[in-house]
Amino acid sequence: MARKSHLYEYHRVHGKITEFSGFDMPLWYKGIIDEHLAVRNAAGLFDVSHMGRIWITGKGATEFLSYVLPTNASSIKDGRAFYSTICNHDGGIIDDIIVDRFSNDRYLVIVNAGNREKDFQWLRGKTESYEVHLEDFSDSSALVAFQGPLAAPLLQQITNIDLKDVRRFGFSEGLVAGEKSLIARTGYTGEDGFEITIFDTPLAKPDRALKVWNDILNIGASHGVLPCGLGARDSLRLEAGMCLYGQDIDDNTTPVEAGLSYVVSDDKRNFIGKQKIAAQLKSGTEKKRMAFSMIGVGIPRHGFPITFSGKSVGSVTSGTFSPILKKGIGMGYVPTPLAELGRTISIDIRGSEKSAQLVTPPFYDTSIYGFKRKVSAQI
Repeated sequence: MARKSHLYEYHRVHGKITEFSGFDMPLWYKGIIDEHLAVRNAAGLFDVSHMGRIWITGKGATEFLSYVLPTNASSIKDGRAFYSTICNHDGGIIDDIIVDRFSNDRYLVIVNAGNREKDFQWLRGKTESYEVHLEDFSDSSALVAFQGPLAAPLLQQITNIDLKDVRRFGFSEGLVAGEKSLIARTGYTGEDGFEITIFDTPLAKPDRALKVWNDILNIGASHGVLPCGLGARDSLRLEAGMCLYGQDIDDNTTPVEAGLSYVVSDDKRNFIGKQKIAAQLKSGTEKKRMAFSMIGVGIPRHGFPITFSGKSVGSVTSGTFSPILKKGIGMGYVPTPLAELGRTISIDIRGSEKSAQLVTPPFYDTSIYGFKRKVSAQI
């Protein structure tokens, strides 16, 4: 039986429900393209409570995280968040995560929904040599993401936190809609926006989560804000060139192969997976994750073969129709000698080879869309 998030009753009434990572979640409400464009042009609200939330505390917390992650947690300032990967001893990615550093002895780790139990058990199994305590508090808190160019000015109306002081990948504790929350300027859409953890919200009594959710939708209703489901979340993250665990990255791919070498801190400390990762950083890899844009018609999908000169050289890990570009986009792994920007490859779409070009994500014009856009949004 699928699990339910804190906001399931809203989704059940207003959305199209699908099973995802063991949870009943909304696929869409108004429609995937409408929701996608709302986020790019105004703002959208996502329920991401199915993702895991783990406190890591204790005098050894920084040392512990610096061992289980390729990122050196001691190099991160208090009040800052960072993206990283949990790797196995062969360098493969167990999960990709967001970590909020409160202090040298207190961190919040956000993990993917399908990996909640796996990650917690893996991390707990590495604590023996460290003075550290792990607590999975996912079911006693909720998590929503408010993303888009209007997210900041709208959210400012119902929080006592001055959002101008919360920089990208920063966070602050305060009240949202009167409820004790953590606001982090992070997200999975490429847009400016926030991920809001609502504390003291048990699954059996989700009133606080529903209040925050409904208050955000109410203040945004006249500005084009929509509730958004998993469909738009997937198309938005792919347009931004972000990985989906289980498709674009997994236990058999390393951060170097996946184009995530920036999570590996340049220092001499030991960390899990270092031998393989360090060797790849020095000598290169046999394959690389690359993004591609279809040249003509055709929508690539997960598992479709990638071909070059008539031979299969890889497969699509993620593919979709881009509502902004109005054409197919995707990503996948290709042999390193072929991984040259501008190179033309082919995607085998149900037996018909369609041309595509290797490009640098994000796929959209960053002067018009995304958190780097040149024109600030006003309400």
